Amino acid sequence: MSKGAANSRTAMSKPVVACFGEVLWDCLPRGLFLGGAPINAAYHLARQGLRVVPVTAVGPDFLGEEALRRVANWGVDTRFIARLQDRPTGTVRAALDDAGVARYEIARRVAWDRIPVTPRLRRLSPAPAAIVHGTLALREPANRAALDALFAAWPGALRVVDLNFRPPFDTPAVTNRVLRSAQLLKLNDEELARLAQRPRLRPAELARAARDIGERYGLARICVTAGARGAGLLWDGAWFWEKARPIEVRDTVGAGDAFLGGLLGALLAREATPAIALRQACRLGEFVASQDGATPDYDISKVLAGTA
Repeated sequence: MSKGAANSRTAMSKPVVACFGEVLWDCLPRGLFLGGAPINAAYHLARQGLRVVPVTAVGPDFLGEEALRRVANWGVDTRFIARLQDRPTGTVRAALDDAGVARYEIARRVAWDRIPVTPRLRRLSPAPAAIVHGTLALREPANRAALDALFAAWPGALRVVDLNFRPPFDTPAVTNRVLRSAQLLKLNDEELARLAQRPRLRPAELARAARDIGERYGLARICVTAGARGAGLLWDGAWFWEKARPIEVRDTVGAGDAFLGGLLGALLAREATPAIALRQACRLGEFVASQDGATPDYDISKVLAGTA
């Protein structure tokens, strides 16, 4: 067998992860940056050897062309990033108020608000081992129906939800919907406090709050990030905690998406135990927070070894 054939077979044997949701450009005072939680997660999953399939849409404009070019340069499959002719590529504009506080305006009626699910996508082989999605892309009924179609097409895929509250689209109806369908939930301590109807949660209260939410929604696996304090993982009744390591923070944008990528990369690509997966997710999240941007270049083995 040739080396190329062997490499191709190795690539085909890797688990597939589908990332459903928004791809957009953050229009910040310092420039334009490709983003969206699902596409950031796709980057980090690909860096860990998983086959990643972003399921999203861009418009017939320069921003759409550039998004496709950058994702392709990551070595990520772009077949199911649709090019819609009647909607622009998504953007988020940061506006500063008189006090200098940023307010984010997420454009409406953009391409990723109407993500198509084609017969070719439904027949994807091998079927994904996991479907990763958030809540923002479910602000329109068309995408809620599209995600349901993927659940039906891939019944064995682990349903992973990254709970990102983005006002005014964080409605109780959408939140309840995703929590009741999720099989692995990732959220931060502020989001957990909101679900628990508490103003804030002390570190010692995170485990109990996660268990309460798990019981309420029938969720056995919940991951809670708590910034500089660390992160916890409720996994089939057991609670694991990993303390954060001190770092010099450069840019926290995308650190949570890197954390999720690290967690799934450890579980699916490296078949790690939940405790080890949590530890490795923390190390990757810390590394990304110490770098500029949400998708820095890195070698995951060096990150985990502390030599990156």
